[in-house]
Amino acid sequence: MRRITLFGATGSVGQSAIDLIARDGDAYDVVALTGGRNVAQLAADARRLNADLAVTCYPECYDDLKSLLSGSGVEVAAGPDAITDAAARPVDWALSAIVGAAGLVPGLEALAHGTTLALANKESLVTAGPLLLGRAKAHGATVLPVDSEHSAVFQALVGEHMAAVERVIITASGGAFRDWPVEKLATATLAEASSHPNWDMGQRITIDSASMFNKAMELIETKEFFNVSPDMIEVLVHRESLIHAMVGFNDGALMAHVGPPDMRHAIGYALHWPERKALPVERLDLAKIGSLSFEAPDDARYPALAIARRVMDEGGMSGAVFNAAKERALDGFIAGEIGFLDMARVVDVTLDKMSSSDGLQNAALSLDNILETDRLARIRAGEAMSQLG
Repeated sequence: MRRITLFGATGSVGQSAIDLIARDGDAYDVVALTGGRNVAQLAADARRLNADLAVTCYPECYDDLKSLLSGSGVEVAAGPDAITDAAARPVDWALSAIVGAAGLVPGLEALAHGTTLALANKESLVTAGPLLLGRAKAHGATVLPVDSEHSAVFQALVGEHMAAVERVIITASGGAFRDWPVEKLATATLAEASSHPNWDMGQRITIDSASMFNKAMELIETKEFFNVSPDMIEVLVHRESLIHAMVGFNDGALMAHVGPPDMRHAIGYALHWPERKALPVERLDLAKIGSLSFEAPDDARYPALAIARRVMDEGGMSGAVFNAAKERALDGFIAGEIGFLDMARVVDVTLDKMSSSDGLQNAALSLDNILETDRLARIRAGEAMSQLG
């Protein structure tokens, strides 16, 4: 029986993982589940999976979670430190699906114990790719990609040599505003940005899709995870979201990963790796689909992509600055403090400020420096938002 932990169990990725795990519950011993404010869902899943421990990252939610799990035998804890403590419990496999920079520390802690880490937390590679992968190597741990795009690249590379790879193409749906006139984007509302044409995801990820900040992060992730040059990485708008990525080789061949827009595919691949097992996902009828479309992304519509390439060129702490500023700007858009297009402006200005005045871009890539850069970048992003307002 495999011992597993799910970080971010109440989010969309975590819930998809639980769907798969519950279908074969006898194969897993669930050590810990962590979540946020949705303690009712967290408690229900902890009971359903007979977890040893349930943790909410919010201390103020402890009493509610404790009450909901009364008599279940499930241990209860709360707060960021409790999530890190949960990551220290030895398991065979852990899913990192916490959204945001908060997912970095638990992931690093799990890797320190030799865990196979299924990584859905984009921010870990964006802010600390070399640190994360170095930790895995040092402790004999494995990192498996769970983003659908990176899982697709990973699968396309099975049996191949990286020396033969010429390019990596990750696809994007184009998000909610792919057909809007560019001049209309400045007036985009929160409700409009929160509706995805293809995927069923949480609000923050859906807005990141509309702005293409999610794809910007995936560009950086691709560079870090697969150790490829930024000029080898391409983005292609593919409205159907059926081809998740393609790898181009030196003989001119393109290897494409095709599958339904269902996160259970990538999660299931990581869950069962190195084997491939049956999954309860749609089987595509290509004749019925008929055709697939592709187009180059519009730089004016998606400025986040150019910012990501700047981050890859600058290196150092740029990824940590980028992510923190993006998260702060997204908070501001959700709160109605800034407009949709202002998010990219805030990130760009914050990178400028941090490069010229804070002296952290070239600091040693340590956890302390990353966390300090994250803290300062959020302050600088807040200042940039005030100036825009």
